[in-house]
Amino acid sequence: MSRYICCTRTSASQRENACQERTLNPVFNESFVFDLPRADNGLADIQLEFALLDWDRVTKNEVIGRLTLGGPKCEGTALHHWKEIQASPRRQIAEWHKLKE
Repeated sequence: MSRYICCTRTSASQRENACQERTLNPVFNESFVFDLPRADNGLADIQLEFALLDWDRVTKNEVIGRLTLGGPKCEGTALHHWKEIQASPRRQIAEWHKLKE
């Protein structure tokens, strides 16, 4: 199962996608739309965190991968994607990312 969390200084919203059961190699090909607050400094204070969770009935959900768009720790392809989002508001932008642990 994967949870998508949209964060500003406080958690703004949390979205959940479909659970991929009984697979070690889940494929998620879904679109998400977030209404992000826009301030004088643009989206500088906005950070999106995507976390992939291993759901289990017996133990607690374990984070097995994470991606952060925006914020001070954003780098590499995630930073390029974030800059593209800022440059083209209201346009759908698709990008593949490798998750980090």
